[in-house]
Amino acid sequence: MEKIAIVTGASGGIGRVFVRELTKEALDEIWVVGRNEQRLLALKNEFGDRVTPICKDLTKNADLLTFSDLLKKQNPTVLWLVNNAGIARMAPSREFTFSEIEQTIDLNCKAPSALINICIPFMEKGSKILNISSASAFQPVPYINLYAATKAFERSYSRALNEELKPCGITVTAVCPSWVDTDMLSKEINGKKVRFPGIVAPEKVVKKALKDAKRGRDMSICSLYVKCQHLNVKLLPQKLTMKIWLHSIKNYL
Repeated sequence: MEKIAIVTGASGGIGRVFVRELTKEALDEIWVVGRNEQRLLALKNEFGDRVTPICKDLTKNADLLTFSDLLKKQNPTVLWLVNNAGIARMAPSREFTFSEIEQTIDLNCKAPSALINICIPFMEKGSKILNISSASAFQPVPYINLYAATKAFERSYSRALNEELKPCGITVTAVCPSWVDTDMLSKEINGKKVRFPGIVAPEKVVKKALKDAKRGRDMSICSLYVKCQHLNVKLLPQKLTMKIWLHSIKNYL
């Protein structure tokens, strides 16, 4: 049986780095999943024939079902599942359209949950699941409220599922970075250059996440800045935490 890794949202930022790092593992194939076929093919050209492009829109139930069919047909052993695909937008909640709300919840919450259930029958002792959550999962975050709430779901879901799957020898890790230097970040809002305190390179997030997953940890925090943030939200009232956040973004609203 072929041993594979699956990486969603593979073509940019954190996902691309996961693909690069997973080429160092003892794997027969790395399935890269995304909507842009050309960008997926570029990954294959860059990282070699072990990379298998799979063009799917994970917000669509039909694509999730055909992905399940593909696994059943190939019958591989899934050693790594990296749920990285996600949507983020900073804006007042009242500005979100119904479609934006639906797509954000579907991609950030439904898709990773469904893919995990699809993949578990193909996993074995030692398999690992990484769900890319966020430091915004630690507390309510006005103006990125929808994104932060979905990441809170991913963090809670991952840590609880890790306990459920311990008897099977499968590790589930919630990866909780703060600002990561990728194209996903809006570098300018309303004509003002955005400052990102504690920003880190995606390589740092990925290497720490893989290391923590191998150690069996249910959460991965990659920097001292996020560790302090995690501690602060445990000690401070959430209303105060939200006021501090609002003060930090007031120039961009």
